[in-house]
Amino acid sequence: MRSPVTALVLDVLCVLAFVLIGRANHAEGLAPAGVAATAWPFLAALAAAWLLCLAWRRPAAPVPTGVVVWPVTVAGGMALRAAAGGGVQVSFVVVAAVFLGLVLVGWRALALLRRPRHGAAEG
Repeated sequence: MRSPVTALVLDVLCVLAFVLIGRANHAEGLAPAGVAATAWPFLAALAAAWLLCLAWRRPAAPVPTGVVVWPVTVAGGMALRAAAGGGVQVSFVVVAAVFLGLVLVGWRALALLRRPRHGAAEG
């Protein structure tokens, strides 16, 4: 995958999946306003991560793009959430780091595995 738009959409979907699963597991409801209130810090941090690592240059690369996008999204999202008065319990940080690491780096690793190799025998 070479499309930065597709990669950005996948990253946004990963963050939204994290938010939706978390809100559902904590019975916080899935009303759009509530989802937006929970998601915005992480989406803003994701945007900053993309800018920081120039993700559009190699959007599907697990390294360096995925391993920069992941921690910047987690740390930035937590910082923005805390600044806005939201909870940032250690367990929440751990869950966010693990889940977002798996999905933000994971889809890139899967894309890398699915990419045809140059010089591979066809048949």
